[in-house]
Amino acid sequence: MTLGEILGVLGRRWYLMVPLTLIGLLAGGYLYVEVPVSYESQSSVSLLDSRAAARPAPLYGNPIANAGGTLVVTADVLIRTLQSSDAAHDLHELGVTDRYTVGFAPNASGPLLSLAVTGTDRTRVLAETTTLTSFAGEQLRALQAADKIAPQYYVSATPIVLPQQPVTKLKSRYQLVAAVVIAGTASGFFLSFAVESAVLARRRRKGLTPAAPKRPHRARRWGLLRRPLDATTVLTGYLALAFFIPSNLDLPALGGVGTPANAFALLGLLWYVASWLAGRVTPAPGTRGPRLVMCLLVAAVLMAYIADGARDSSHEEVLAADRGLIGLLVWVSLVVLTTAGIHERERLDTLMRRLVVMGSVVAAIGYYDFFTATNIADSIHIPGLQSSVAGVRTLDRGSFVRPRSTTAQSLEFAGMLAILVPFAVQQAFDPVRRHAGAVRRWGPVVLMGGGLPLTVSRTSIIGAFIVILVMVPRWKPQRRWGSIGVLLVSVGALKVVIPGLIGTILTLFSTFLSNSDSSTQARTVKYSAIGPYLREHPLFGRGFGTFTPDLYFFTDNQYMLTLAEMGALGLLALLALFLAGIHHGGAIRRLARSEADRELGQAFFASALVALVISATFDALMFPMFAGMFFVTLGAGGSYLGFLRRDAASRGSATPGPAALDAPHHAAAAQAGVPQATAPAGPPQLVES
Repeated sequence: MTLGEILGVLGRRWYLMVPLTLIGLLAGGYLYVEVPVSYESQSSVSLLDSRAAARPAPLYGNPIANAGGTLVVTADVLIRTLQSSDAAHDLHELGVTDRYTVGFAPNASGPLLSLAVTGTDRTRVLAETTTLTSFAGEQLRALQAADKIAPQYYVSATPIVLPQQPVTKLKSRYQLVAAVVIAGTASGFFLSFAVESAVLARRRRKGLTPAAPKRPHRARRWGLLRRPLDATTVLTGYLALAFFIPSNLDLPALGGVGTPANAFALLGLLWYVASWLAGRVTPAPGTRGPRLVMCLLVAAVLMAYIADGARDSSHEEVLAADRGLIGLLVWVSLVVLTTAGIHERERLDTLMRRLVVMGSVVAAIGYYDFFTATNIADSIHIPGLQSSVAGVRTLDRGSFVRPRSTTAQSLEFAGMLAILVPFAVQQAFDPVRRHAGAVRRWGPVVLMGGGLPLTVSRTSIIGAFIVILVMVPRWKPQRRWGSIGVLLVSVGALKVVIPGLIGTILTLFSTFLSNSDSSTQARTVKYSAIGPYLREHPLFGRGFGTFTPDLYFFTDNQYMLTLAEMGALGLLALLALFLAGIHHGGAIRRLARSEADRELGQAFFASALVALVISATFDALMFPMFAGMFFVTLGAGGSYLGFLRRDAASRGSATPGPAALDAPHHAAAAQAGVPQATAPAGPPQLVES
């Protein structure tokens, strides 16, 4: 359905679109005027061990040198105490009547707490933050006194950042205004197309056909509006925005899920729904699998949303749960567009080639970051967008800067490359692309594959190892041994060109296996700290998107995060997503009739398996670029499988014979304009579609 046709429907149903849009705008304006401005003041508190406990070597009486280990657990206990209803009652009696939050400081691996108070009176907010900071220290002393700890061994809560002057917080007001305006506009849009669909259905029942356009010459004047759109075009726009606009930049009113790419994906879903209601497009047959799995995820998210509303959640958690619903809708739109919207195999091949090419450009930017020791994304500032991802900064490991390119974090960069490398390899070997030069075919493989070790992370090396383990053994011996030789030469070249990189990576795994790595120890402590949250809501969780580092802490594990936010049902849905991707790859390989399709199935299998494994190393789906690429590949796998199933069904329903064997020849002759003899009409046959 073209943009002109969409505007035509909205024009015909203006009596629905205009009033509802005006109602949304008026309601948004009213909220903007009436909702008071909020102010927020923050302070930071660190837990320090006693001098008596820190006296032995190697601390020698310096409590700051022991700011870690079990103190993180102590900090978690203090946070829970301050979040309790008893503490809220005591603070209310002390004059803290505005909303307050207590949690681990963003991107902090030690016992560093962040305290914040939000209200509408600037002076009162500052006074309440001071009271809350003092109350935190008093509560910690009370907890230790209740356990009869000797005073000389008390852990102390020392203010690191004193209560700051309150700053204006307009985000909540913008979110309310945006929600009302979007709700009014979307209601008018869907209602207009629902009425249009009902009118068309009534005309078809009466045997009437829609009237032809009165002035077709307008197509020349309004070329852009009359140009046909398809799902591949819409998804290409999404990929361009997702890859080339840093994923930490988003619309202020929508928070972390409001990236331009996600907003465009939602518009793509509106386009598809409008086309479907108008009868211009129908879901592609044989592609229901990914959408059914998404239904399970939707059920898990909705149950978690209800669970969040049933408990005594904070205002920030309610807003986070709302943003989680928006993120879910983005994922649904990507799967729907790739599975139900693409009806031609060539257009799906085009989408996958564009995916690999754009991913290669992002990988090339990562090379620039690595060798210049900078992050090019930090210099990209787009008016109207802001950074809302905590902890975006230049990271290093050993003597190397870990690149992130246009992603939000180096781990997202590593994970994104790992799930796209299999498709780059498959396209390089694809016989259909032999006419392309070696640079066009193997450039993406070199850029993506070489970019993996540059991230200096276990995630990238694990992902590369899985890709090699899945794809290489399935190749013929000549290609297999040649590829192993190329891999060995590449490792040697890295060791020569970038001295110390291979040694740093090997040290990462040796310290991990010996449990002497600081990041591994911090994650182990977090696993024990997250246990109480899992026991509180084991089935449906606390609410999708609510376990944020601003309120709690980084889990660095998608499975643990899913358990905390969506419970056992959410974990089941997450595993179903990964297993569905693995199933797509295996089924494509089994149904394939050509070696190229078998390798394509193996690429989908490897990509999904990589996502399954590396999701245990970071919060994978909380990063917008990685999540978007995963759901695009999940839907693309289901779409490819649908094409092969329809092809197999049509082959199975047709009777083998000379006509069937000569079909390719007749098709080629028909394209060349050679007249063909007409075969005698036979009995009708049923063909599945």
